[in-house]
Amino acid sequence: MHFKKIEETREKIKDVINKTPILYSPTFSKLSNCSVYMKCENLQVTGAYKIRGALNKIRSLSDDEKSKGVVCSSAGNHAQGVAYAAELLGVKSTIVMPRTTPYLKIQSTKDFGGEVVLYGNCYDDAFLKAKSIEENNNSVFIHPFNDINVIYGQGTIALEILEEMQDVDVILCPIGGGGLISGISLAAKEINPKIKIIGVQAEGANAMEQSFKNGSLVSLNSVNTIADGIAVKCPGDLTYRIIQEYVDDIITVSDKEIAEAFLILCEKHKLLAEASGAASLAALRKLNMKDKKIVPIISGGNIDMITISSLINDGLVERGRLFCFSIELPDTPGQLLEISKILSELNANVVQLEHNQFKASNRLKNVLLEVTVETNGIEHINLIKESFTNMGFKINQMY
Repeated sequence: MHFKKIEETREKIKDVINKTPILYSPTFSKLSNCSVYMKCENLQVTGAYKIRGALNKIRSLSDDEKSKGVVCSSAGNHAQGVAYAAELLGVKSTIVMPRTTPYLKIQSTKDFGGEVVLYGNCYDDAFLKAKSIEENNNSVFIHPFNDINVIYGQGTIALEILEEMQDVDVILCPIGGGGLISGISLAAKEINPKIKIIGVQAEGANAMEQSFKNGSLVSLNSVNTIADGIAVKCPGDLTYRIIQEYVDDIITVSDKEIAEAFLILCEKHKLLAEASGAASLAALRKLNMKDKKIVPIISGGNIDMITISSLINDGLVERGRLFCFSIELPDTPGQLLEISKILSELNANVVQLEHNQFKASNRLKNVLLEVTVETNGIEHINLIKESFTNMGFKINQMY
């Protein structure tokens, strides 16, 4: 029954949805010892997969329900999907978003025609506010994940993957509330019961992973991750049941690993993903597999410039491309020149330097030098540290 509904859904939304490309990645393939093909939902209408489920849900409403308007809660991508679909169908939409939502997602939601209400610090806070608006205004609530019509919409991704690549071994899917992986697993397992569906959560927002492994729903008191799109404290009961039955495993990734994957995607493929969209790429090294065909889903690419800058810097640090250290020196002429000469000989390019007497432990005689340099990887950093140590300097690595 589910599979037939997902096939019907594809026909219902195909006039709006992009059939996003599946791109082979030599870089991620080498890093994971597998063949990696990226499903690029960051190139979808509205910049993320969420439009699939939102459009299917709103199109399934009766005329009477549409006349009442729709309301939803979202960290950004579902908001844009609902706003876009509602505007397309002439339905009023009210979108409740956490105050922490990146500016780009807020503005894009407004541009798509949604009336935005900012409330709370995470998705779950916004959810409670949206439910109160639903009750007070008699609007129709469009749940971002715990709704079967939304799940069917997300499941159309699996149809596209397995039509293009029948021999896929693993689909890697980011999880927030679980709607995306629920739809994908329902469709993929029907087509090929042997395929592995593996979910990916951020370490600081792993409610579904805990639920999956504990055998009962777990809610978190708080979430802490750069991947705001999958920062959900309370996963859905419907999605949980589907995941328990159809998903093979759930693994977690750190924010540092996400930032590194983001940087590789930008540098090697010239593609942008938001942090939650890069989570599946970050998980590739944790699979402990070899010579498998893997499709990680890049779930979205709605990211603002400030966040891009932050993620790039974090990724550069994680890959050993930026090295910051401090060193306490005698406050005498020539000391800074000597440090500069050592770094020059080691081909380390100085990008920032602070010479501060007031930070030194002995302010009367010494000065503290903080230096940030561009480096060529972890081995290069280790060479710099070793060289300073051999020359009698004691350095403190800051990052």
